[in-house]
Amino acid sequence: MPDGHMETKAGDPGAFLRFDLSRVPTPAFVVDAAKVRANLAVLKDVKDRGGIRMLAALKAFSMWSLGSTVASYLDGVCASGIYEARLGREEYGGPNGDKEVATYCAGYKAADLPDICALSDHIIFNSPGQIGRFRPILDAARAKGHSFDVGLRVNPLHAEGEVAKYDPCQPHSRLGFPIAQLTADHLDGVDGIHFHTLCEQDFVPLGRTWAAVEPSLKPHFGRLKWLNFGGGHHITRADYQREQLIGFLQTIRAQTGLEVYLEPGEAVALDAGILVGEILDVIDNGMPVAITDISATCHMPDVIEAPYRPAMLGEKAGETVTRLGGPSCLAGDIIGDYALPVRAQPGARIAFLDQGHYSMVKTNTFNGVPLPSIWLWDSETDELREIRSFDYADFKSRLS
Repeated sequence: MPDGHMETKAGDPGAFLRFDLSRVPTPAFVVDAAKVRANLAVLKDVKDRGGIRMLAALKAFSMWSLGSTVASYLDGVCASGIYEARLGREEYGGPNGDKEVATYCAGYKAADLPDICALSDHIIFNSPGQIGRFRPILDAARAKGHSFDVGLRVNPLHAEGEVAKYDPCQPHSRLGFPIAQLTADHLDGVDGIHFHTLCEQDFVPLGRTWAAVEPSLKPHFGRLKWLNFGGGHHITRADYQREQLIGFLQTIRAQTGLEVYLEPGEAVALDAGILVGEILDVIDNGMPVAITDISATCHMPDVIEAPYRPAMLGEKAGETVTRLGGPSCLAGDIIGDYALPVRAQPGARIAFLDQGHYSMVKTNTFNGVPLPSIWLWDSETDELREIRSFDYADFKSRLS
């Protein structure tokens, strides 16, 4: 993989091998509820045997029509700001409304904090400076009866990322307070420590990160209530070392006496969603070039931003390679070069794998390109239902 590119760690077609792509209009996200349940069952097993709290990261997968399903397996959600915190409280609270909402934002606005205090069980700050500035707001919220813990995100100063621009520990990172600067005074009024350094990674980098931060945190264990190891844990991937993770979590709890949290995002929806599209036109420009109604720019922006090459359902190695691109006017709206499982001609259906997480939450209407509809399929029952479709009103309402 060239420097600066990410290589996707997933792409198992699973039950989608037998899904008839003609059952949905295009473009369309199709999420397999059975696969989501299977992923959640794995996460619940880890949390139960590890003796920890497990939160689903809404930033990766916020298909709230499955909120009650997520709540039935996990302890709650983590949010990245006021909107996700509200969504978590409204749709992921469980039948008794007692599931947790942990909110972290790199920079809070004072105007949002009273509502965030009302919505959140944990409010995690990016620096001790923010905690100090906002202490009057926190005190006022508690005086009104709101109960929440305060957390501090630290930067372990230990890089594990595959690509530097996606590594929270990159030089001069804005994410987290540098752990080398941490003193006891910084923890005044702080209930827990948060760090997040991984991206689509297995257990080994987590172990190395803990070894890097533990000496700096150990003197403060007695005044803390919890440790939050953030997200990026590909726990539901087939080759993840889950038994090692469980043993590690048990050891951390025993050695520190603290509650431990994990915040997987991708792991909830890993290999649980596809993006179905249709070829609109084909030209020859030194190689076959196909225009699709899927846009990298509008529907899979990580393809350009990461960048990475999404896996295709049924791709046939060794066949003629076709370049696929979207309908927008952006010259860089190129998905990639693929050996298609079908003949490259108008009307042919294709699908990209593992698009349930991140792609769905990042879609946009640049160039007036329509948003994909969203469908929920259950591979165990074959039930298929449309969750939502989008039209001109959705495009217009985002403009002025």
